[in-house]
Amino acid sequence: MPAYNKITSAAAEELRACVSTGRFFFGGEADPNYTHDEMPIYGRFMPEAAVDVETTEEVSAIMKICSRYKIPVTCRGAGTGLVGGCVPLYGGLVLCTRRMNRILGYDMENLVVRLQPGVLLKDLAADALSRGLLYPPDPGEKTATVGGNISTNAGGMRAVKYGVTRDYVLAMTVVLADGRILELGKPVSKSSSGYSLLHLMIGSEGTLGIITEMALKLVPNPQCDVSCLVPFRDVESCIHFVPKVRLANLDPQSIEFMDADIVSSSAAFTGSPIFPERVANTAVGASVLVTFVGTEPDELDRRMIKLGEIAKEAGALDVLVVATPSNKKAAWSARSSFLTAIEADTRLIDEMDVVVPVDRIPAFLLYIRSLGEQTGIRIRNFGHAGDGNLHIYCCSNDLEEDEFKRRVKIIMDAAYRRCAELEGQVSGEHAIGHAKMAYLRESVGEDVFALMGGIKKVFDPDMLLNPGKVCDRERRTSC
Repeated sequence: MPAYNKITSAAAEELRACVSTGRFFFGGEADPNYTHDEMPIYGRFMPEAAVDVETTEEVSAIMKICSRYKIPVTCRGAGTGLVGGCVPLYGGLVLCTRRMNRILGYDMENLVVRLQPGVLLKDLAADALSRGLLYPPDPGEKTATVGGNISTNAGGMRAVKYGVTRDYVLAMTVVLADGRILELGKPVSKSSSGYSLLHLMIGSEGTLGIITEMALKLVPNPQCDVSCLVPFRDVESCIHFVPKVRLANLDPQSIEFMDADIVSSSAAFTGSPIFPERVANTAVGASVLVTFVGTEPDELDRRMIKLGEIAKEAGALDVLVVATPSNKKAAWSARSSFLTAIEADTRLIDEMDVVVPVDRIPAFLLYIRSLGEQTGIRIRNFGHAGDGNLHIYCCSNDLEEDEFKRRVKIIMDAAYRRCAELEGQVSGEHAIGHAKMAYLRESVGEDVFALMGGIKKVFDPDMLLNPGKVCDRERRTSC
């Protein structure tokens, strides 16, 4: 059972000496925002100290000190997570990478970009686009850091065509818990060179090492694109339409699902009803937003015609083409605002981001809705229909927090059991943190969970890095 030490004045002075003035914060100087992420329902935990790092060498020096003093370290980027993954459960030191925000250079011949982990997703996307390139991963939170995306293996709206963050990480520099610096991977397109420690690091949520630099794969930016909104009377027919689109070899860039409730909330929040709530005097129960990209407009026209044929056969109310730049921007801005819209009119929120086989989405959503009705919790949902990743939010404005948590636990316990029955996974892209650790353990079983814990101990035998997260089942003490 590991025991952690408090940060003494002597240790604090050693840590302070690792960085320039104004970047180390001790005691009450630490930013209160470091106590939580974007889902504060999972608790607030105050660090004893915090440090804003700028280089790999600083991170290495800091970890050598923390290793010697047995001080727990929680790495943090922009803090946009939703599972309590970047909060200091055991106090100690918060190591923030937000100042490591430089794009270090492009290799245009090999379509590779090198950057630091604190670069924001939106900044990388814009910078790559200015060079005619696309960074395909497209998580909804554009102010997240790319390092955070790698740490959680974030997916996003373009995953149905391009894959997830893991598919674009070629190499990285990592600092281990004892301060050693590792170079993992190479900027090449494939490898059969032993165990892939690179891919083990991706999605490890800062529990195995601290990422300080990475090389990412880019692709040429598509020359043209078009989006189509396909509304349906109900969720079932809407979701049953999705596999038909994929089987037709239309190669969509994204297929996003939205039900009537979230469309209404988005319209109220943005003041702009982009997505129709009625079509031909018929209420829209759910819709999908499909995007195609390509090199020639004629190619996209052919795909849209085929999409229209499939939609008609599936009982769609219409196929609405979103073609002009202003309409496309408005539609995708509205889609990106869904979570913000929920947060704007909801006092208490908890969430899950399960992923299930696409054809089982209706069964899962209907089950979740029934749980909401039974417990008196409002259920709101949207997600990536093309890959089965659902974002489901439990909401209340009336309950006291303790009662809300009690009812939500009933929903979560039942929902994750049902997810397992449908051959789904606990998380599609938000990761595990400390909030979903028990559900991961139940889902994968004791043998797999123990193997994960064994991997953690190989990288971090003193359990100093982001303790209490992902696969950590040891109770800690402080000396």
